[in-house]
Amino acid sequence: MELRFLHFYPDLMSLYGSWGNVALLRRHLEDLGNTVTVEEIRPGEQVNFENADFIFMGAGTERSQKAALEDFARFGKDVRDAADNGVTMLFCGTAMQLLGQSITDVTGTYFMGVRVGNFSCTQGKKRFVGDVYGHTDLYQSPIVGFMNSCTLVSGVLTPLLTELFMGFGNEQERGPEGFRKNNVFASELTGPILVKNPPLMRRVITGIYDHRGQALPISLPAYPMEEESYRIACQELKTRFEKE
Repeated sequence: MELRFLHFYPDLMSLYGSWGNVALLRRHLEDLGNTVTVEEIRPGEQVNFENADFIFMGAGTERSQKAALEDFARFGKDVRDAADNGVTMLFCGTAMQLLGQSITDVTGTYFMGVRVGNFSCTQGKKRFVGDVYGHTDLYQSPIVGFMNSCTLVSGVLTPLLTELFMGFGNEQERGPEGFRKNNVFASELTGPILVKNPPLMRRVITGIYDHRGQALPISLPAYPMEEESYRIACQELKTRFEKE
């Protein structure tokens, strides 16, 4: 297949190696025999959402986030339609917040989101920093990552991580984290999240294939180093929270 990625604001929203999500996903899909074109979108540029197979935005500072939102807001209907139509998306770190109803910053200033989800975000002075270990209802394996957030996210009905054993969730310590709708995956976790979590990578690839009406090959390429890194991270974090 010829696949088309839309990578929004690679300059503004690029903290914590976020670009690695796109780079590794592209490699996996090309190893499956696909041709992948990545279109990097910068503020002010026109975007054609038709035939997009994957939409991505990475993490940024709270200041960069507002600059991104100022431009991204014009695509609200396009993003909502794409989400409803099953296009696969990944929004990481502060980018997740753009998908909600609103963001209220530390000064009390209100910003309207693009309203893919019915949640609201409130930023404060306290930061929640540390490793995260949890589970999703998408598959049995854990999700691991790192969080550096100053935001409380309220109103999420369908979180990406349904159970947390370590780390701060959307609203509380060890509470559910992230957001999911159809093939939209969003989380404050960085690291980058797909690089750290091969099972989530496979789920994202499955979403892309499903949207195209294609079945994944029975035999998938093996990536021993990725799997071993994931295994060690899961083991170490599980041991740490069990000791606590």
